[in-house]
Amino acid sequence: MRVAGLFSAVRPGMAEDMTRVDERSGYAPTPGHPPRGGWPAVATVAAGTFTVVTSEMLPVGLLTPVRGSLDVSEGTAGLTLTVTGLVAALSAPLVTAAVGRIDRRTVLCGLLVLLTAANVLAAWSPDFAVMTAARVLVGVGLGGVWSLAGGLAVRLVPAGSVGPATSLIFSGVAVASVVGVPSGAYLGELAGWRTAFLAVGVLALLVAAAMAVLLPPLPAEPVALGGVLRLWGNARVATGLAVVFLLVTGHFAAFTYVRPILEDVSGVGASLIGALLLAYGIAGIAGTFAAGARAGRSLRGTVLAIGATLAASLLLVPLLGLSVAGAAVLLVVWGLAYGGVSVSTQTWLGLAAPRAREGATSLFVAVFNGAIALGAFAGGRLVDGFGTRSVLWLGGALALAALAATLLGRVPPAAAGAA
Repeated sequence: MRVAGLFSAVRPGMAEDMTRVDERSGYAPTPGHPPRGGWPAVATVAAGTFTVVTSEMLPVGLLTPVRGSLDVSEGTAGLTLTVTGLVAALSAPLVTAAVGRIDRRTVLCGLLVLLTAANVLAAWSPDFAVMTAARVLVGVGLGGVWSLAGGLAVRLVPAGSVGPATSLIFSGVAVASVVGVPSGAYLGELAGWRTAFLAVGVLALLVAAAMAVLLPPLPAEPVALGGVLRLWGNARVATGLAVVFLLVTGHFAAFTYVRPILEDVSGVGASLIGALLLAYGIAGIAGTFAAGARAGRSLRGTVLAIGATLAASLLLVPLLGLSVAGAAVLLVVWGLAYGGVSVSTQTWLGLAAPRAREGATSLFVAVFNGAIALGAFAGGRLVDGFGTRSVLWLGGALALAALAATLLGRVPPAAAGAA
């Protein structure tokens, strides 16, 4: 979810005007809090976002061995992602409001320790019920960290560096989304799926320790839950959230089951799964940078291109992805398209609500993770009832619906130019 381009218009000269909103980037500095901590602190926050999203996505590359070990169906195993996304969607705005009086450094460290415990519990899970409990805890940590991290750069670096610092923080989300899955799959193949969960738990503990040392005190900036919910009345915010919901639900309806798809539809062996997912990840990072550079100039055109490419890559798998080579090509195209979803939609919301950054971010996190949960759940029901190909048709249809919403809905005027 890297936001390169979203905050790129922040200027060094903005230090003397700490209340001005940059209309292209959607950035509104926070008055009354001189920046402290610097780039080492920013890097630890980026490490935190990487860790929580890697924890969320880890089951995708491990779905087959987890299913076999816990003796459940593929659709039921996919609930490990559904539960986490649903809890994160509910906890994001609630945590943001509930911890308003607690120092943000303390909150972030506590959430990373919680994530450590959750991943260790998942690694130990003797049955699916314990795994589900572990994934609930991951959801709380994910929703809390992601919603708090987005607004911290302005409190850690000088005004002229806020744009790059915010991009670095959100690059942790992007890299986790597209690299965490293949890395988990590789580690699971080498040492078992339980080792992969344990490794991420150790990483979370190390990041918590780094935050305790490198983050400065971050006094509370309370956020009223009512103000967050009122943003739904902004037509441009509502349209942007609808597009997020459709694209992410469609993606995760299919991507949660990408390993069974590759195995059943394309005939890919287990030894090649990690390599193909790594190719997907590299393409996703490229898509993130490409969309970040383009979205600030033509937001509607960028989102339309993403939706069309995502729909095509999903719908063509049952037709052209029947071999390893065909699957590899379509998976790379899929990665390119999905890599741009987070940055372009975050840009949309930043432009639609430039003076309500934290509120818009918490809604974005809630809708994004709710869509992950729904996509994984719906995909699981289809896989169990109609086979793996069915989730590709659902994902493609929802991507086409996102195209329609983008064409017919309200787009922020500053970036509504032609492609």
